[in-house]
Amino acid sequence: MTQLTPNEALLDAALPHVAFDGWSQATFDAAIRDSGVAPVVAHGLFPRGGVDLALAYHARGDATMVERIAAADLAGLRFREKITQAVRWRIEAAGNRDLVRRGATLFALPRWAVDGARAIWGTADAIWTALGDTSEDINWYTKRATLSGVYSATVLFWLGDDSPDNAATWAFLDRRIEDVMRFEKTKAALRDNKLASALIAGPNRLLSGIRRPPVRRGYPGQEGTR
Repeated sequence: MTQLTPNEALLDAALPHVAFDGWSQATFDAAIRDSGVAPVVAHGLFPRGGVDLALAYHARGDATMVERIAAADLAGLRFREKITQAVRWRIEAAGNRDLVRRGATLFALPRWAVDGARAIWGTADAIWTALGDTSEDINWYTKRATLSGVYSATVLFWLGDDSPDNAATWAFLDRRIEDVMRFEKTKAALRDNKLASALIAGPNRLLSGIRRPPVRRGYPGQEGTR
């Protein structure tokens, strides 16, 4: 049996308490007590307590999704189908609605809103990267911004979905992806139109200096990220 690392032990010990106490200090204290991890170690791994545990749980879902993408044979799928499948796998990796709902409540607070937005952006980046995206400049940002919106909307829909096998959620996801593809076709048409290309040439030159930032993987409590 593989021994859990302290961060994994803390996160696992926290999960049963989240439904009752949220991603809170009470949950963090209970995780320390139940896991047996020394408090000084726990505070070193998760210095902000419950919010860092919530981010760790989110990042665990990202990692599970990436592993599933890596193990799957997606060669026969169109790219929009790959994106749709990846988002679906990410939501399935979330598993427990109560844990996700508590996280959504936490990151809706102004104090933690930036952390929540960064986590969702990280999910979008993980999907595009796992699917082999090599875009640069503004395209790197627009792809992730668009997918962040799709993922966020789909998760919120899923939280209230009581349809068999989440059928309504997957139908909702298909519609959102269709909207994105329609937008991409519009962008392509503008690029092919001489007048439109001339109009957007200036903004494109301005944005061409934007370079994608270095990717930072990991989450609070994961070795090598701090």
